[in-house]
Amino acid sequence: QPQLVESGGGLVQPGGSLRLSCVGSGFTLDYYAIGWFRQAPGKAREGLSCKSTVGTGTYYADAVKGRFTISHDGAKNTVYLQMHNLNLDDSAVYFCAIQTLEDGLHGIAAATLCRADHFHTWGQGAQVTVTA
Repeated sequence: QPQLVESGGGLVQPGGSLRLSCVGSGFTLDYYAIGWFRQAPGKAREGLSCKSTVGTGTYYADAVKGRFTISHDGAKNTVYLQMHNLNLDDSAVYFCAIQTLEDGLHGIAAATLCRADHFHTWGQGAQVTVTA
């Protein structure tokens, strides 16, 4: 059973940086869609960045474009989200997610891929709080 364990959340001042990590077990990160989502209190879960491990396209939501970077390390079975220039609106619980591309996701554009209902395996969530 695939599992994801997140780390790296915390408290940061506006303008600061954090890197979230998401370590996977029970699978090999070779043919997967990977994504990062977040959910603030009272708001829907939003897709921040998604890509496949075999494709070249990457999606970033407008709110994070130019500030966040998604990456993965197949040897470590780990997905990362590097976040720079954080602001108050970035405060939320952040979730990593994966889904095998064998479930009909191969070849889908990254922007279309980045919907929560495309992903069935989720991390436990990491709280990111940006506060002055």
